[in-house]
Amino acid sequence: MKTRRIGSTALEVTEVSFGGAALGGLYRACPREQAMETLEAAWDSGIRYFDVAPWYGLGLAERRFGDFLRDKPEKEWVLSTKVGRLLRPVPTGTVPDYSYVDPLSFDADYDYSYDGIMRSVEFSYARLGLNRIDILYVHDLGGYTHGAAKNAVLQKHFLDTGIKALEELKSCGAINAFGLGVNEIPVCLDVMRNADIDCILMAGRYTLLDRSAVAELLPLCRKKGTSLVVGGVFNSGILATGPVPGSHFDYMPATDDVLAKVGGMEKIAAKHGVSLAAPALQFPLRDPLVSSVLIGTAKASSLTRNMELFEPALPDSIFPEFDSLTLVAPPLGEDAVRV
Repeated sequence: MKTRRIGSTALEVTEVSFGGAALGGLYRACPREQAMETLEAAWDSGIRYFDVAPWYGLGLAERRFGDFLRDKPEKEWVLSTKVGRLLRPVPTGTVPDYSYVDPLSFDADYDYSYDGIMRSVEFSYARLGLNRIDILYVHDLGGYTHGAAKNAVLQKHFLDTGIKALEELKSCGAINAFGLGVNEIPVCLDVMRNADIDCILMAGRYTLLDRSAVAELLPLCRKKGTSLVVGGVFNSGILATGPVPGSHFDYMPATDDVLAKVGGMEKIAAKHGVSLAAPALQFPLRDPLVSSVLIGTAKASSLTRNMELFEPALPDSIFPEFDSLTLVAPPLGEDAVRV
C-alpha cells in the first residue's frame, strides 16, 4: 500500500489506517478473538498504521493493539495513541456508561497538563506492552466534549504546559509526531494559532458530505505544513447505509435535510455504478494534505469489504457532482456540548 508523510517529519503512514474504538467494544461487545481476527485482516490488507486511545474500552483496545503488534516486524508498523484522559481503577460493575460494552474497570479524568500528558504516555506504554509510540494525539479537546466554559480552562492548561510535554517527547525521540484528535474545527484553529503541530486526526469534518474543514482549516494546514488523518468518513454511518430509516449523521438521527442530500448523493453514485461508500472512502485522499483515511470496524469481513471499495480509483470527474449537496457543521452555541 502507498504511504504518505506526516507533516514535515520523516514518518510515513499507509494511505489507509485502522482505528480501534470498535475493538474496545464501542456500542457492542467485541470478544478478544474477534478483535484479533479483525486486526489480522487489516494487516493482511496492507494497513500498517494503527490508531488507538486509552478511552477505547477504557484501556481494553490499547491492550489488544499491543498484543497484536508485539508479534509483528517492529519496523513495519506505525502506532498512534492519545493523551488527555487519565484512567483510574474503579470497583467492578461501577464503570459509567460511556457506550463501551464490557470495558475494563476504569473511569477517566480529563488532564491536558504537562504532568497529565506525561503520566498518560507512561500508562499507555504499560497497557500496550510496546516500547514505541509514533504519534500522540491530544484527544477531544474542544467544545464538543467539554462545552465552551470548561474547554477554555482545559485548553489553557494544554497551551500553557501540555504542549511542552509533547514538544519534549518529540525532541528526545520518544515520539515522531504529535497533534490533535478531535471532531471540530474551532479548537484546531485556536491551537494552531498558538503552537505548531504535525498532524490532526479529524473525524467527520472533511468528508464527501461534511466540508466544514475546507474554508479555514485546510488553508491553515497548508500554510503550516500540518497533515490530516481523516476519520469518520461515513459521518456516523449514513454515507455507508444511505438515507435509510434510523440512519445517523454526526452521532445523532439524521435530519430531513441531511437525508435528502444523502439521497441525492446516492443517486449520483448509482449513476456511475458504484455504492455511495466508495466515493466516501476515496474522497479525502484526493487532497495531498491528507496522509491517511482511518477506518474502524470490529468485523474482519467489514474491514475486507471496505478495503475493496478503494479499488479501482474513481475518476476525478465524479467528485464535483457531489459538491452541491455538501454541508458544513453548524456553529456551537456557548453552552453546547456534543459527545
